[in-house]
Amino acid sequence: MGASTDDAKVNRQEQPQPQQGEHKEHSSHRKASSATSLAESAVKFSLQAQKLSLEQPQQTNETPTSPAESHLKQPSAVATQAHFVTPHDPVIITSDGNRLPGVPLEEAHKLNSLRDELEGQPGTIEIKEAADGKTVTNTSRENDESQERQNVIELPKNQKGDKLQKEENEVDGTLQSARPPSHTNPLFPPLPLYGPPSFLRDLQCAFFRFSSFFLSLAFLGVIVLGSLFTSIPLLCKKILYTLTFRDLDKGRPFYAEEIRRERVRKEKAQAWKKMHSHSAKESKADFPPDDYPPTEGGPDPIKCDVGYYARRVGLDVEACQVQTEDGFIIDLWHVYDPSEYTPLTPAERAHHGPDVFQSSSRTRLRDPSRKPKFPVLLMHGLLQSAGAYCCNDDASLAFWLCKSGYDVWLGNNRCGFTPRHVLLRYADPRMWCWNIRQMGVFDLPALASRVLSETGFAKLGLVCHSQGTTQAFVALAKEQRPELGKRLTVFCSLAPAVYAGPLIGKMYFKFMRVISPALFRLMFGIHAFIPFMMRMHAVLDPRLYGWLGYKVFSFLFDWTDERWDRGLRDRMFQFAPVYVSAESMRWWLGRECFAQHKCILATKEDVREEDRMDEDKIIPEYEHLDVIWAMDAPDQVFKEVREVLWKTCEYRDICRVPTGCEEL
Repeated sequence: MGASTDDAKVNRQEQPQPQQGEHKEHSSHRKASSATSLAESAVKFSLQAQKLSLEQPQQTNETPTSPAESHLKQPSAVATQAHFVTPHDPVIITSDGNRLPGVPLEEAHKLNSLRDELEGQPGTIEIKEAADGKTVTNTSRENDESQERQNVIELPKNQKGDKLQKEENEVDGTLQSARPPSHTNPLFPPLPLYGPPSFLRDLQCAFFRFSSFFLSLAFLGVIVLGSLFTSIPLLCKKILYTLTFRDLDKGRPFYAEEIRRERVRKEKAQAWKKMHSHSAKESKADFPPDDYPPTEGGPDPIKCDVGYYARRVGLDVEACQVQTEDGFIIDLWHVYDPSEYTPLTPAERAHHGPDVFQSSSRTRLRDPSRKPKFPVLLMHGLLQSAGAYCCNDDASLAFWLCKSGYDVWLGNNRCGFTPRHVLLRYADPRMWCWNIRQMGVFDLPALASRVLSETGFAKLGLVCHSQGTTQAFVALAKEQRPELGKRLTVFCSLAPAVYAGPLIGKMYFKFMRVISPALFRLMFGIHAFIPFMMRMHAVLDPRLYGWLGYKVFSFLFDWTDERWDRGLRDRMFQFAPVYVSAESMRWWLGRECFAQHKCILATKEDVREEDRMDEDKIIPEYEHLDVIWAMDAPDQVFKEVREVLWKTCEYRDICRVPTGCEEL
């Protein structure tokens, strides 16, 4: 027994001592395994980055000096990282520091996981669909030091909308390592993934361009012909009234006011011509003084230029460029009083990069002792630009608020009149792979951030019309951009596009709803929605274009110009339509999204909570555009907007009191 015990002791002492040769062999094996793993990671990352980059990698005969360098033989705008602006919305950061629009969640998480491996965090990647659609994980687990890390990315199961937004998605750490969202909202199905240019992709784009040119033009032709045919009864009625020496327009609600305004416009045009026909030596004391002396005048040439119409009422406009977090360059117009504000220089008006809500303070008043005006951001509706707020002379909402004492900024969504991106070109389908979600998550925060940066305020007032209200609701929704809500004092929603009305049942809208997504793309393409309309804008006489624009929009949306100043109607339609993506129109009218669920705040299956709002007003006789274009809109709408903006302003002690708000 004693000898046996001694032998056991000897064995226990000798076992931990490895031979020197065995130790070297084991170390060499680990190094070889590590090098192989690094090479595999480099290849995987390179392939995934190539899939999401701006362009295909350049062909080269050079051999990488090491496996880790293989992913560096790429174009300058190679995808390097997916940056999660929200858990739902990744954007691609390129090697030159620029941004590319978002990609499907699984592709973004895969890129980041492969990048982590390449940077020394080895592991395997598994991408799978969550079984119940509730719990989604992106975990790293290590059983012990000798086992490799495993990244498990579970993607949400496709849902029908019955369990939406019932649970908070817990996110630990930064969004860079955030878990995928806990659900896929049926209002926002995934967008298609278009990789870098290749022969097959270029062929695909050419095919869709060819098919959509003819099919969308045929669709537009049907709409135009329909609008003209439905105008025949009204034309016959006008002819009958003319032959019987009656005036059909006398039945319009503001007929007398229209006649008066038309007379005033003619008098001002004559006065402008007379004033500028005088020599410089002649006194202009005969002309009545004006608190806002115009710097443009005469007969209206009807042009698509908000600055021109601002100068006609004694104001002016400067255009700033804003970069969104996914790389689009959008326009922000600032309406100002030239007698008290010094415009920005061209360099200052350029975009400041993709980061939002960076602190900054600027003072541009000619008299720094005067109190600043409180900033207000206005967002436009579907197929429009912010020029819709500037086409009614002094009764334009933008000019009216500016003269009331607010600092007015006009936001334009992506593409607009001039599609621009830091990397993408017009013909790239990735330039057009967006819908209302991207407009809310990226465009609105970027615009609000720039306004706050230029004015030095921490918050602003937001006024939106139609589609602008939709993108605001999207941005302020749960799991989207909660920081935006902290930057607003109030959100004024004019004619909100929240619920689908009876128009969605019209034949042409129903047709767009019943066709499949593939057929929709075949008809309307994967680029801009019917770009032929914008080409005609540059070719047609502005009065003819304005007349056609009214006829088509009136036919489509079933509203009239009954409450508008008809003398300005052609001007109103110089700022619509603008470039929008076919995907955006598919979101509004296609079979999967808004037209299907008929509401952006909740799906049919959701339990609707009681609405919470501070104030609301319904004007029964108003139509959709009357809230900004009706002749009585200043009394019915604008005054209340002005008061609400001031009542909710948190900086009343340091801001200039707007006209009409002295007693509030």
